[in-house]
Amino acid sequence: MAVSSAFAVTPKKLENLLSNQLNPSSSSSSSSSPAPNAFGVIGIRDLPMNNNNRTKRGLIQRARCEISTSKSASLSALELLKSSAIDRYTKERSSIVVIGLSIHTAPVEMREKLAIPEAEWPRAIADLCGLNHIEEAAVLSTCNRMEIYVLALSQHRGVKEVTEWMSKTSGIPVSEICQHRFLLYNKDVTQHIFEVSAGLDSLVLGEGQILAQVKQVVKVGQGVNGFGRNISGLFKHAITVGKRVRTETNIAAGAVSVSSAAVELALMKLPESSHASSARMLSCAGEADVVFTSTASETPLFLKEQVETLPPVRDARLFVDISVPRNVGSCVAEIDGARVYNVDDLKEVVAANKEDRVRKAMEAQAIITEESKHFEAWRDSLETVPTIKKLRGYTERIIAAEVEKFLPKMGVEMNKKTRKAVDDLIRGIVNKLLHGPMQHLRCDGSDSRTLSETLENMQALNRMYGLDAEILEEKIRAKVEKK
Repeated sequence: MAVSSAFAVTPKKLENLLSNQLNPSSSSSSSSSPAPNAFGVIGIRDLPMNNNNRTKRGLIQRARCEISTSKSASLSALELLKSSAIDRYTKERSSIVVIGLSIHTAPVEMREKLAIPEAEWPRAIADLCGLNHIEEAAVLSTCNRMEIYVLALSQHRGVKEVTEWMSKTSGIPVSEICQHRFLLYNKDVTQHIFEVSAGLDSLVLGEGQILAQVKQVVKVGQGVNGFGRNISGLFKHAITVGKRVRTETNIAAGAVSVSSAAVELALMKLPESSHASSARMLSCAGEADVVFTSTASETPLFLKEQVETLPPVRDARLFVDISVPRNVGSCVAEIDGARVYNVDDLKEVVAANKEDRVRKAMEAQAIITEESKHFEAWRDSLETVPTIKKLRGYTERIIAAEVEKFLPKMGVEMNKKTRKAVDDLIRGIVNKLLHGPMQHLRCDGSDSRTLSETLENMQALNRMYGLDAEILEEKIRAKVEKK
């Protein structure tokens, strides 16, 4: 399909893909590389010229396109993109992927380096969506897990880019992250986040804090460019699942029990970090047999030299640190009169209780299975929306053009009533002709048609009516506007 604009707008990520596909040697010479304008766009007219236009002709030949001497037939970067292998990104379905490390797969020393404070989630989403193959993103960072959810144009490339980003931001080598990470795709991602929200993946089965943390992901993500329809829809549905599981099962009943025998607890609320508050904290710790810590501090609150100054207690003073990053330095464990437990140590404590709650988890799984089908049907229905819109727009343009061609043939000016009748007649005929194709684009789980069959029908209609170029151009424009 011809593009009338003087140049085609491509986002930086697709520009990189295009330049790598069609001009891999461009990086070797700065003088031969076209400079993008202020919006990160590039067009054929922006390309550098040398003797006999060899650079320009070479690029076009590699793209297997021809350029006309006519100004109206000028080749755009969009058409180059269409004719290259990059076009597969417009035909393949984007994948939802989670790249994660949790208490089940990675030690606390690694998770605390990867942890992202809530205030930095929007920045992290922006960084992730700036990667070449990432369209949408969300971050779920808690004491027990660090999980990045993305909508990726390519599974393999998307995972590679996100893992490298995690390595860059944390200082942990890629190879080490790969040893401890877990990867899930599409339906497995849906199953996972629903189980997380329901409390099935927590150390204390059914605990409610994780649902609040999932809610916070949605709250922080509202209005953030990159927290898009697919990822936000996934998390919103996960909240629904978490609520249903806790309402319809008793999985959260008795999730936590605390024995206070022979234990003195000092509860305090500290103001912003200061010398006075630090002294108050140590004073309270000196009066307690057990010290619980759970703060967002990025530096340890208790170090070896501080704990050594505390008065002794019967047996040993217990430090239970459930923070990530840790509030109690690992060196405190070297003191004879102190015992330190972090979130990883709690796994053994809750193992027995978890077995007793398997039956309740099975009830929760039934809800998760049901809601997973609903979410997947909703996501499937999104696939054909661009084609349906473009096909409707295509027919509207035909109707308008044919009515305008018909009017002069009448010889006299047509009144509004007659014109409306003609318009309604044509529109009625077109709608009847479109009814069959539109029915075969339905993918909401209401019939026996599979997703693959629906996508085949969609691609056939795209080819027949030349909608591919319009959909691709709209996708590119949306990416540019997002930046």
